[in-house]
Amino acid sequence: MKVGIIGLGAMGSIYAALFATSGFEVIAYDPWVEHINAINEKGLLIENPNGSYIVKNIKASSIFEAHDDCNFYIIATKASSVESAARKISPFLGPNATVVTIQNGLGAEEKLAKFIGREHIVLGVADGFGASVKNPGYVHHNAMKLIRLGELTGEITERLQKLTSHWLKAGFNVQSYHDIQKLIWEKFICNVTFSAPCTVFEKTVGELMDDPSAWPIALGTMYEAYKIGIAKKIDFSFNDPVEYVSKFGANLRNARPSMFLDHLANKRSEIMFINGRVPNLGREVGVPTPFNATLTALILNRENQFVDTI
Repeated sequence: MKVGIIGLGAMGSIYAALFATSGFEVIAYDPWVEHINAINEKGLLIENPNGSYIVKNIKASSIFEAHDDCNFYIIATKASSVESAARKISPFLGPNATVVTIQNGLGAEEKLAKFIGREHIVLGVADGFGASVKNPGYVHHNAMKLIRLGELTGEITERLQKLTSHWLKAGFNVQSYHDIQKLIWEKFICNVTFSAPCTVFEKTVGELMDDPSAWPIALGTMYEAYKIGIAKKIDFSFNDPVEYVSKFGANLRNARPSMFLDHLANKRSEIMFINGRVPNLGREVGVPTPFNATLTALILNRENQFVDTI
C-alpha cells in the first residue's frame, strides 16, 4: 500500500510518520529543503508526551516526483497551496486512486476539483490535533483526538470504509461520516472564533477566552460565520454556538492557532480561507460581517510587512 503525502508541515509529518511506522510505503513532498534533508539524513524525529522516536523509512523529496502507483494521496498543505498540490498530482492519478484533503477553512474542495475529478476526492476534518515543527526533521506531537472522513456525495461507500481502515491501521482515531460538509462548517466556526482573534490580540486560546475585552470580539466573528451557515442551511449539531466554541476552546487552552504561529515566524497565514472568507460568504447571503472584515484587514496589514510568504 503506497501513500503519497503532499506537505510535510506539522500535521503532514505526523501523517507520514504514523503511516510509515505501520507498514505503508510513504513518499512525501515538501519544498522546505532543510526539513527534507534532515528527514533523509537522520530520519524524522517525533516527540510526544510518551517519549520520542525516529522514523527512517519515509521517502522524502523537495522536488516533486511522479508516482503514478499511489493508492491514495493526502494533501496536508496550507489551504493556499491546495490548488498547486492538485495540479502536481493530477497527471499521475490512477483510475482508483483517492485524494484526501485536510485543511483549515473552506474552499479546498473547489480548488481540488479544478484539476482532479470529484470522484477521486475525499474530504477530511482533523479534530483536536496538536503538533508543531520545532526544527528541521523534528516535530512535536501533543494531541490527536479524531480524524473524520467523508465522500462528497455523503455516502458511506466501500471505498470510504477501506480508506478508514487504512487510517485505523496506521494508529489514527478515525471515523467515516455521512455529512462531512456539516463537520467542515463546524470546524470552520471554531477556526473563525480563535484564529484571527488569537493572532491579533497575541493570546493563547485560554488567554483569549479569559479576556473580557477580547473574547466578545472573538464571539462576534463566530456569530457572523454561524449566521451565514444557518442561511446556507447547514444542519449544525448544536443549538448554542457559544457553548460549542467554548467547549472546543476549553480543550485547547494552552494552544496557539496556526495563524498565530505563522505570524510569530513572520509568515503569511491562511487568513483568506478562515476569517477572510467570512465577508465574501456574508455578501452572498446578506449577512453583515464587520468583525471578520476588521480583523482580516488587521491581519493582512501585518502580513504586508512580512518578507517570507507561504
